[in-house]
Amino acid sequence: MASRDESTDYEDDVRSQYSYVDKMTDLVAIWEVALSDGVHKIEFEHGTTSGKRVVYVDGKEVMRKDWMFKLVGKETFTVGAAKTKATINIDAVSGFAYEYTLEINGKSLTKYMENRSKTTKTWLLHLDGTDFRVVLEKDTMDIWCNGKKMETAGEFVEDGTETHFSIGKHNCCIKAVSSGKRREGILHVLIVDDEEIAEPLL
Repeated sequence: MASRDESTDYEDDVRSQYSYVDKMTDLVAIWEVALSDGVHKIEFEHGTTSGKRVVYVDGKEVMRKDWMFKLVGKETFTVGAAKTKATINIDAVSGFAYEYTLEINGKSLTKYMENRSKTTKTWLLHLDGTDFRVVLEKDTMDIWCNGKKMETAGEFVEDGTETHFSIGKHNCCIKAVSSGKRREGILHVLIVDDEEIAEPLL
């Protein structure tokens, strides 16, 4: 009886090792997507023999399809707190070679990030020994900090608007003022405890 149990343990060990190796060989694409609630890592496994498709977001499996007879196609899922729509396109390039492209909200990742740089503004801070990533969505004036949507209070001031919020015991404010130039439009400045925060160089 004992020998049978031992062989079962051995089989389980071998199986788990094979599934781990199988996982490593099927990983075909990794993308990093910066959204308001943080930077998300998307990983895609595509088994070209089994037709398996698995999507991971930030290390968590969000979609799995085993035994897909059609090796090309698309998979759609959501990313982040705002459930942003993402689609992975699988296209055959030649023979058994495949190309994988990621679309966010119907735009290619490059186009989406270009557009996003116009509609959002990001600052990186270091307060009380912790790193913070503050994102302003210009169209809605929503403010996110380390993945959480902040409670804000807006007010009109002489030269524009101020949106107040706090990080821990620090008073923060995003000031929107006209640049006076039509091309630049409105400038957004982050002020923490009366000090202006420089923008990160991208």
